[in-house]
Amino acid sequence: MALRHFFLILMVVAIWAFNNVAIKWGLLELPPLFLTWMRFVVVAIVLIPFCRITRQQFPWLLILAFTFGFLHFSLLFLGMRYTDAGTGAVVVQLGTPIAMLLAMIVLKERLSLVQLIGIMISLSGVVVLSGSPTIPTWWVLCLLLSSATGWAISNLIVKKSPPIKPLTLTGWISFLAIPIVGLASWTLESHQISALMQAGWHGWFGILYSALASSIVAYSVWYWLLKKYNVNLIMPYSLLAPVLAVLMGIVVLGDSLNSFKIIGALLVILGTAIAVINLRNLRMHARFPRMRRR
Repeated sequence: MALRHFFLILMVVAIWAFNNVAIKWGLLELPPLFLTWMRFVVVAIVLIPFCRITRQQFPWLLILAFTFGFLHFSLLFLGMRYTDAGTGAVVVQLGTPIAMLLAMIVLKERLSLVQLIGIMISLSGVVVLSGSPTIPTWWVLCLLLSSATGWAISNLIVKKSPPIKPLTLTGWISFLAIPIVGLASWTLESHQISALMQAGWHGWFGILYSALASSIVAYSVWYWLLKKYNVNLIMPYSLLAPVLAVLMGIVVLGDSLNSFKIIGALLVILGTAIAVINLRNLRMHARFPRMRRR
């Protein structure tokens, strides 16, 4: 892998990790569902004019607007209001092993014994995290786990849907999620417009960073790298995101660190790594470096 591409990967992972800090800043001044809604509005304004879809793609995008736009993002922002940046990032990382389990049940995909062990280790990390004071009550953990499940379900839907370009997917999910999340915010929250008018740089930074940096810039670079290199070489780097999110939360936001959080995070990340990293393919890449490029 070229050195500049390695640094691009680290940049993308760092952007995703810092997104948890940006969300926490945005939540200081804006209600969580409304913050999610504003994020989708910005993404849609930037991408929709340049993205076209077919009639066959539309029903799938409408479903994804609910599973990914509402279940994943709305519940993530809502859960992050009651926990710290690092804990939220770690729990949502469980979307990967949950997706693997759902693929085994729904799509009849086979999982090896090693993968199943990795999934069990990652799930045990949630049990440990549940004892952390950074998760104040059981329903906050349920919100974050539901967000992770929404991400997992969305991956299965994308796998079965007609091919859709990544930025087209991002733009149209955001556009179609606007009325869904907007209705939820209008029903469950109040004083959204006044909060937006009074918001300082924390609120606007949370909106713009989550929409432009995390959704558009980071994903564009990530998918570009996936076209150049094998998935098994690139994907393990994404496991750095929750680790960096924990560190950034401590340094930037002054988040606390306790044994439950440390052990739980390590179990979740280690278990996910065991479940997703194809060691045999990685050994092949090490032996035959020319095979890394597609």
